[in-house]
Amino acid sequence: MKKLVLSVFLVSMFSFSIFAQAGADNQADIDAVKKVIQSAYVEGLQNEGNFEKIDNGFHPAFELLGIGKGDDMWEYHIYSWKESVKRDIAEGKKPKKDEEKVSIKFLSVDVTGTAAVAKIEFYVGEKLTYVDYLSLYKFESGWKIVSKIFYKFPEEKK
Repeated sequence: MKKLVLSVFLVSMFSFSIFAQAGADNQADIDAVKKVIQSAYVEGLQNEGNFEKIDNGFHPAFELLGIGKGDDMWEYHIYSWKESVKRDIAEGKKPKKDEEKVSIKFLSVDVTGTAAVAKIEFYVGEKLTYVDYLSLYKFESGWKIVSKIFYKFPEEKK
């Protein structure tokens, strides 16, 4: 009986140890995903126009997908978005000023192996403007944002 109890205890501890390690690994990936989004998307792309941060966090094949009228969709590639950032820098629109700065709030981050999705609230100043859904893959070089879909809140009528 003592051997049975000891065996059950050891198996339970071993199983707990494996699950605890898996949870720790998953939390490390969640933290890494959040860091990439904050650095590449918020700081690099939206607020600063920092191309090193953008290139470190976005995959070159990244696509922003949106919906148009009816059942139409459109795509916006990262190279086009970077060109837009270059124009903003040239026109003095970046880096953004305090009241124009973008910030985000993570609503959820889900990681399974080398795939992740993050749901975030996107604020311009203090105004909630979008809810973004960012997809990421973990490459040999680390986590990269590979796509985005979003919901834009309607403008308030004045």
